[in-house]
Amino acid sequence: MDIDFANLQVQYQKYKVDIDGNIQAVLNKSNYIMGEEVRELERALEEFTGAKHAITCSSGTDALLLAMMAMDIQPDDEIITTPFTFIATAETIALMKAKPVFIDIESDTFNIDANLIEAAITDKTKAIMPVSLFGQPADMDAIQAIADKYNLKVIIDGAQSFGSTYNGKTDSNLGNMSTTSFFPAKPLGCYGDGGAVFTNNDEFAERIKMMRAHGQNKRYHHKYIGMGGRLDTIQAAILLAKLPHYTQELVDRQQVAQHYTDALSDSVQVPVIKSNRSSAWAQYTVRVDNRGTLQAKLKDNGIPTAVYYPVSLHLQKCFQYLNYKQGDFPISEQASEEVMSLPISAHITDIEQKHIISNLVSYLINIK
Repeated sequence: MDIDFANLQVQYQKYKVDIDGNIQAVLNKSNYIMGEEVRELERALEEFTGAKHAITCSSGTDALLLAMMAMDIQPDDEIITTPFTFIATAETIALMKAKPVFIDIESDTFNIDANLIEAAITDKTKAIMPVSLFGQPADMDAIQAIADKYNLKVIIDGAQSFGSTYNGKTDSNLGNMSTTSFFPAKPLGCYGDGGAVFTNNDEFAERIKMMRAHGQNKRYHHKYIGMGGRLDTIQAAILLAKLPHYTQELVDRQQVAQHYTDALSDSVQVPVIKSNRSSAWAQYTVRVDNRGTLQAKLKDNGIPTAVYYPVSLHLQKCFQYLNYKQGDFPISEQASEEVMSLPISAHITDIEQKHIISNLVSYLINIK
């Protein structure tokens, strides 16, 4: 058996008629930049999330940049975030010439530990950037309370969590702004790069709409310094074909995750989802000893795995200038050594999942 980690081809074949039809419609009109499908998708995303404004853009990374640009983040401003995440979270802060300020994570959810945020606030702190890691929102009530107390902004990096919920609201409708990614392997993915920024703030929304098109408020009239950050019309058309199926896909992903949890909880540390939240299950991530050995044995039986993330950001060479060191964030560092993600998608079969579970449990027993 040879299992696909994300099953993108299976999903494409399932929705092929709608996807191909939407792509062909764009080709027929040849309106490849800011075509009508872009605004149609934005309206659909607003309806799905409940956010007042959904502004699509060229990637999840650019979504973070646009959010900070709209907030007028300046050089030497500080933004508090987590070191246990994809580099784009802190990389975009650094690209703004602001300073990423890391704090450690919760050991059970892998999300930023809200209890540590207040101690990291200085007179230069302008925002908090929690990450909805692996698909689950962070403790947003606690984070928002701190932000309100110190007059800080909240930008949610929801690259992995589109469709997740916190107290019944999607995480796209939390904070001052929330971002997501439509990278192909994300829970809702296009066939290239893509992303979106969500906000209920009219001023932020108007700025982002201009900034994604080089700061223009009309052609060749530039109100802001911006960027080329638009979502391609073809990518919008693909997402429009996928979005009507997404609610059911979230249900299916949850069922797959629950099956893993039921079968593996006696053998390994499984993901913890808080009772007031739901996850989009971008990854199903367990904690294991002897990770390298396990991965090799699973690979020999056609089972792919992934490690998100093997080196915490505070230990990356590009962030040496921040003067963090080994041991500063022990929970993040330990997670980096132990996490392993298993194949998960709405389209994985029962046979495939049983194969994964039986092999993993067998190897865990043998190692013990």
